[in-house]
Amino acid sequence: MSKTASLKQLSQIVGGELVGDGELSITGVRPIEQAEAGDIALLVHPKYNAFLKTTKATALIVPPVTTGIKKPHIIVANPHIALAKLLEYFHSSPHAPFGVHPLAVIGKNPKLGKDISIYPGVVLGNQVSLGKGVTIYPGACIGDRVSIGTDSVIHQNVSIYPGVSIGKRVVLHSGSVIGSPGFGYVWDGEKHRPIPHVGSVVIEDDVEVGANAAIDRGTMGDTRIGRGVKIDNLVQIAHNVSIGDHSVVVAQVGISGSTEIGRGVMLGGQAAVVGHIQIGDQAKIAARTGISKNVPAGAVMAGFAGTPHAEWKKAVVITRRLPKLQARIRELEQRLSAMEKGGTREK
Repeated sequence: MSKTASLKQLSQIVGGELVGDGELSITGVRPIEQAEAGDIALLVHPKYNAFLKTTKATALIVPPVTTGIKKPHIIVANPHIALAKLLEYFHSSPHAPFGVHPLAVIGKNPKLGKDISIYPGVVLGNQVSLGKGVTIYPGACIGDRVSIGTDSVIHQNVSIYPGVSIGKRVVLHSGSVIGSPGFGYVWDGEKHRPIPHVGSVVIEDDVEVGANAAIDRGTMGDTRIGRGVKIDNLVQIAHNVSIGDHSVVVAQVGISGSTEIGRGVMLGGQAAVVGHIQIGDQAKIAARTGISKNVPAGAVMAGFAGTPHAEWKKAVVITRRLPKLQARIRELEQRLSAMEKGGTREK
C-alpha cells in the first residue's frame, strides 16, 4: 500500500525548514530530473541546478543558499540524510512475522524469540539462539551455538559457522560467509600444515555486511566487528582482525590477519591492508591503496604503497609531466654537448 504525507509532515521527518504550502500531498520521492506531479525531489548536487526550472515535482528538498526556487520546498543541511529518511518513510513496511516454516530444519535445543520468521530451506544447528524479530531467508545455514540478536536479518544463502555471535539489528546480505577458518598454514618441510582456528567471530549491533563478503574466525581469540560498521560486497576480513565502531569498508577490500582498525575509519574500494598493523581512528584510505605499515589517527593515505595523500598528489602531477621533462633534458644535453665540442660556453 502506497504512503502519502503532507509537505509539513515531511519537513518534520527530515528536520528541515518548510517554505510554501505545507498542506500539499506528497506520494513519493524521485530524482529531480525524473520526478512527476505528487513527488518530492531532492537537489543533492549543484550540477542538477538546471532542473529547478524544468522539474515536474510538486515540491523540492534543497540545501541552504539555493536560489531560483519557485516551488514549495524544504531546506535541509544535508540532502543525503534527508533522502535516507524519505526513502525509509515511503518504502519501508512493517514486517509480519510468520514463525517457523515446516520446511526449515531446526536442530536440538533451540532458543527462539518471539515474532521470528524462518523461511523454507533454512538450516539451524543445535543450541542456536535467536532474539525477538529475527528473520532468516531461504537457504541460510546457521551453525551450532550461534546467537543472533533482536531484529537481525539474515538473507538468502548466508553461511554462519558454529559459535559465531551476532548482535542486534544486524543485516547479512546474500552469500556472505561468517566464521570460516582463517587462511593460516605453516610449512613443516614437506607440506603446508593448516593451523586450526578455534576462535570465533563477534559482530556487534547495527552492522551491515554486503553480499559475498567473508569474515574469518580467529585463530584463538575472536575476529571482532564493532558497532555500526558497514561492510560492502566482496570484502575479505581475515582472522583476528578488529574493526572499530562506525567504520566503513568498501567493495573488494582485503584486510590481513590481526590488523587493528580504529573507530570511524574509511577504507576505499580494493584497498589492501597487510597483517599485524594498526590503522588509527578516523583515518581515510583511498581506493586501491596498499597499506604496509601503521597509519596514524586522522591520516589520509593513497597510492601503493600508501603515502600521505598530499605527497601522493604531488607525485602524480610530476609523473604526468615526465614526457615533457624528458624532452627538455635531452635538449639541454644536446646543447651542452655542442658547447663542449666547440670549446665555448654559452652566456
